[in-house]
Amino acid sequence: MFQTFETAGGPEHVATRVKALRGLLAEHKIDAFLVPRSDEFQGEYVPACAERLKWVTGFSGSAGLAAVTRKAALLMIDGRYTVQARAETDTDVFEVALLPRPRLSEWLIGKLPKGAVVGFDPWLHTASEAARLKVALGARGIALRPVSKNLVDELWGKERPAPPDADVIVQPLTLAGQAPAEKIAYVQKSLKEAGQSAAVLTLADSICWLLNIRGADVAHNPVVRAFAIVPASGKVELFIAPAKITPAVRAHLDPFAKVLTPKDLQRRLRELKSAGKPVRLDSDTAAFALERALGPKCAVKGADPCILPKAIKNPAEISGARAAHIRDGAAVVRYLAWLDSAAAHGTLDEISAVEKLEEFRRATNMLREISFPTISGSGPHGAIVHYRVSEASNRILKPGELFLLDSGAQYQDGTTDITRTIPIGVPTPEMKQRFTAVLKGHIAIATARFPKGTRGIDLDPFARRALWDMGADYDHGTGHGIGSYLSVHEGPQSISRAGMVPLQPGMLLSNEPGFYKEGAYGIRIENVVLVTPLQKIPGGEDREMMGFETLTLAPIDRRLIVTNMLTDAERDWLNAYHKTVFKVLSPELDTATRNWLKAATNPL
Repeated sequence: MFQTFETAGGPEHVATRVKALRGLLAEHKIDAFLVPRSDEFQGEYVPACAERLKWVTGFSGSAGLAAVTRKAALLMIDGRYTVQARAETDTDVFEVALLPRPRLSEWLIGKLPKGAVVGFDPWLHTASEAARLKVALGARGIALRPVSKNLVDELWGKERPAPPDADVIVQPLTLAGQAPAEKIAYVQKSLKEAGQSAAVLTLADSICWLLNIRGADVAHNPVVRAFAIVPASGKVELFIAPAKITPAVRAHLDPFAKVLTPKDLQRRLRELKSAGKPVRLDSDTAAFALERALGPKCAVKGADPCILPKAIKNPAEISGARAAHIRDGAAVVRYLAWLDSAAAHGTLDEISAVEKLEEFRRATNMLREISFPTISGSGPHGAIVHYRVSEASNRILKPGELFLLDSGAQYQDGTTDITRTIPIGVPTPEMKQRFTAVLKGHIAIATARFPKGTRGIDLDPFARRALWDMGADYDHGTGHGIGSYLSVHEGPQSISRAGMVPLQPGMLLSNEPGFYKEGAYGIRIENVVLVTPLQKIPGGEDREMMGFETLTLAPIDRRLIVTNMLTDAERDWLNAYHKTVFKVLSPELDTATRNWLKAATNPL
């Protein structure tokens, strides 16, 4: 099993650990300490050794930040974790608040006197984050001070897990679609045009994409934790534990990269600083410690040069994504057919449901990993947006409830992410109405046509309109970028209120509107879509438009649809989608499953 079911977080140690942390504040002569959920590489996902936020707060979500003063404590989370955070932390110790309300600086200013000092680990906060906080606090006479040793690590001690040590592997050119030398040349050209001597890379997926390597340093993400320096000319410098580099990987890297140890990084940064030439550093993704090491005259703010080209998939990556989604779709359909029968007995639980889905994916003989812990939420657990089932929380899929299943797989040719909402027994009229509103939003994104320059923020309201009309909404983005056998969450593109990056052909995104009734049920419908090339619309005007090709193939449950709530165009889209699902997947299925799929995809 790739997924485990031990209790992920919880409040039992929170009060004791916060008390111990407060004891260190006086020792270090600071009045507050910040605990983000990040590591020195600033990726979204972190290994066990970097789960400092969970260790202090009990909160196990993938995004958040805590601030602990001598008398108060704050846990800031986003809208995905509203229910989960309050369940996992000790609310007698931590005030739980949604990002960005209140802003961290405002909360600290309200709790600390003039002359106070806020301590932070310079490796765990981005340069831009630290700069903003320093200005805001400084205006009220509060200092922001980097600490030389992380206070949480000091308390965690020998119980802190060891850093990951998995071997690096090579991503074949047939799947990567472009040789590292070509990618490096592209990056170096952009550096020369900008008059920059080098770029420092910190994001694991950027480095893996650039060098056509993968790893297993973070659960469910085939990435390598490393730093890299790309000079305007010459070989890339990769700073990584030498034991992780096998002879085959070294042979792959030798033509275009030098392998150095992590300890060499500080020396190279000092050398770059001494040279006095501009070095690009993405202040939104690079740790403050790196900017400080380079110095203000050397560090030049600029986007990670790999982020955008990585997001625009090449033909080989697109072909791999299509193949992965067909393979995964067949596994999911086999699972859904099994679930229809198994759930009817009233004995199936959330953990068994997860284990069976993984079994079907393993049967493809192509599964490398799941792409994230499966969200297997029955009844009220479905309303917890990023619910993670544990042995303690496990519950039966009960008749009359909804079952929300959000899962994904890592195949070497592509990464998948799919959510389906399934009725267990007979759904209520309210459930069907809310589901159909979510479906209307999903179809609005799937069928959208949009000109060059359109951003995710421009499309996000399409998915919410039907819900807004009934006074409802959801507190997460409508879509995130998807990697190519990389992170299931990939930037810079998104369909969200924060989606400011223009969409471009070749980008992969999720399309996942939802609705959540706390304590009752959750609904989400998610497919992965590919941004299609600009083309003229038949019978339209001269302006060319992009659109979306839906890659995910699995039926959307017809039992939850109020047909007369759909327009003719919406019904036609769903019928055409289901026709494609059956046509593409039926050759991959046994007779019984094919018959089930035929019924599940019958036209409305």
